[in-house]
Amino acid sequence: MNIGETIKELRIERNLSQQKLASAIGVSQKAIDYWERGVNEPKASYVALLADFFNVSCDYLLGRE
Repeated sequence: MNIGETIKELRIERNLSQQKLASAIGVSQKAIDYWERGVNEPKASYVALLADFFNVSCDYLLGRE
């Protein structure tokens, strides 16, 4: 699973819209959309914010369980 799929899975598990997740970590909804579709990948600073937000490790987000 790639990082975009993991972000989407975690977001859906927590019943969050892309907009709510975007607001929580300080990015645009379009950024979340691009990450989830694999158009772009988040920078390391956003990977850390996502890990903190979802209470998972950066390794988990990156598929390095």
